[in-house]
Amino acid sequence: MKKTTFCFLLLMVWAWGSGALYGQREVAMTIREGVPVIPVAIPAFIAADPSEASQAAARTLRDIIKADLEYSRVFKPIQETHYRYLRRPLNPEQIFFKDWEELQANLLIVGVVRQGEQAGTFQFEGKLYDVKSERLIIGKSYTAETGLTRLVAHRFADELMQVYGEPPLFTTKIVFCSNRDGNWELYMMDYDGHNQTRLTFNTFEDYMPAWSADGRRIAYTSFEGASARLVILHPFEGRRELVFDQGTSFSPSFSPDDRWLAFCSQEDKSNTDIYVASSDGKKPRRITFSKAADTAPTWSPTSREIAFTSDRLGTPQIFIMDREGSNVRRVSFGGTYHDGPAWAPTGDRIVYVSRVESVFDMYVLDLRSNEIMKLTEGYARNEFPCWSSDGRHILFQSNRYGTTNQIFSIDYDGKNIRQLTSKGQNKLADWAHKSQ
Repeated sequence: MKKTTFCFLLLMVWAWGSGALYGQREVAMTIREGVPVIPVAIPAFIAADPSEASQAAARTLRDIIKADLEYSRVFKPIQETHYRYLRRPLNPEQIFFKDWEELQANLLIVGVVRQGEQAGTFQFEGKLYDVKSERLIIGKSYTAETGLTRLVAHRFADELMQVYGEPPLFTTKIVFCSNRDGNWELYMMDYDGHNQTRLTFNTFEDYMPAWSADGRRIAYTSFEGASARLVILHPFEGRRELVFDQGTSFSPSFSPDDRWLAFCSQEDKSNTDIYVASSDGKKPRRITFSKAADTAPTWSPTSREIAFTSDRLGTPQIFIMDREGSNVRRVSFGGTYHDGPAWAPTGDRIVYVSRVESVFDMYVLDLRSNEIMKLTEGYARNEFPCWSSDGRHILFQSNRYGTTNQIFSIDYDGKNIRQLTSKGQNKLADWAHKSQ
């Protein structure tokens, strides 16, 4: 690839802007804000045998489940200091629910851990009770190897989320790019930053990964050969396939119904346009034909529309079009640079990045009220946002704590910022919406 082409690609990928977004959009559902979080008691889990392994597993399982529920914005674990007011220790066989009602807990989680029948395994039984009605809501039993303790905890926490109609979150995976091993490769990690695993092993660079809706495939750009090619990786099968190698191709995005794959390409060597192919990358067709650069496609939750960035009016602005490329309309007004839209899976919000006096921050547009909230603050580059499956959390990259880019998560209201990576430079993350 020629140097000028590469520079142009980087310019389009990294251009960001500021200002408001207005216009009418379809809305699928609304985040249930204002609904009080559910107080839940999570006392220390019980080791049914005196082994060190069972006691350690009980502590770890409880700590992880508690952290998951704190992150959820659905549940609110009771403060640790409140447990000292209990009149008697917890007995899983005879629970005195009035004790827990006095702590103002609506729910009670009881966990029991014991050694497994095979060496190096454990058994975990978790139960969720409604305190007021003294009713068992759900009970789950797991047998697993010790090395899978975190996974068991996340699976149980996901079970609790689903009881209340929430999508699984804690067993979802994040894919991202990192140069920690000397070359830009794809990596995968848990939602909380644990279990970071390298996925690609190349002498060339891999960028801009995107999960398929089923959580089984990753589309990305591979700088293999003379141009940036579009590749689909099957991370759980260990295979990859080239799907588009005409010109410079980047910024893939799978539709939520998993039928389509949108991406950008400079197929004619002069201009960047948006293409839509079937989800396996076959039968690509060009859907934008302006003389400007059209980039950063993101799908509406219904898979009927695509939001994207274009400089057809002189500076990058955000537009929306139908899936076939028709009915193009501008939805960003005010300011000079708007870029990187990401449509929330709930359908009622778009997060995007604005540049104001060389500062890059993220903003959230409420599509119902047209109100805009600034999500990040600080003299840093806060960029490349994407949503969690429940629409309550956003991933982004930032250099807020130094010169290197790292992956962070933040809640939709600007609270609860967490740094997920630290080794090397890490960027361009995408969050799967299906659990593994």
